[in-house]
Amino acid sequence: MKAGVRALGVAESSRGDRSTLSGAVVRADRVVDGLAFATCTVGGTDATDAVCSLLEDACRPDVRYVFLGAIAPAWYNLLSLDRIARSAGRPVLAVTFEESDGLEAGLREAFSGDDLEDRLESYRSLPERRPVSVRDETVYVRSVGISDEEAREVVRGFTPEGGRPEPIRVARLAARAADSHRRSVEDSSGPDCDE
Repeated sequence: MKAGVRALGVAESSRGDRSTLSGAVVRADRVVDGLAFATCTVGGTDATDAVCSLLEDACRPDVRYVFLGAIAPAWYNLLSLDRIARSAGRPVLAVTFEESDGLEAGLREAFSGDDLEDRLESYRSLPERRPVSVRDETVYVRSVGISDEEAREVVRGFTPEGGRPEPIRVARLAARAADSHRRSVEDSSGPDCDE
């Protein structure tokens, strides 16, 4: 992959009832080219809207791919990969890092009635998760708008070391920093600087 190819990585940090989402534009040679932020509700249904608002702020014409670091950030606030791909106008790759039996059991424990049915429908509409080996690691990729073979190459091309694609790694660091800052501002009860 050419060093100047750019991707937007999206990751989150959750504390309290709001989750901070960060979008990081990162080149394949690891140069960070921009950041954007949004929030969504923990346990809500607004994460897809929040990601789409990040796209408006950060998904420039030179960004070729969108990486998502979760499919259910903010405690089962499920993402619609199809909607995000339509909004982005480019391929979307959701990359997760642990083998799992899926989210259905957790959804059934956490929700009931229409809430559960809506989430199950959203979850079942997601593309199949496929393992991808990256050096000595295995990641799991769901993709829209890209072939499985190209998705593998893109994930590998944006993962210079370890098992986490660089756009997701940088977005995660930025989300944690922004979330920590937000909490410190909200918790601040010290004297005003002007006093």
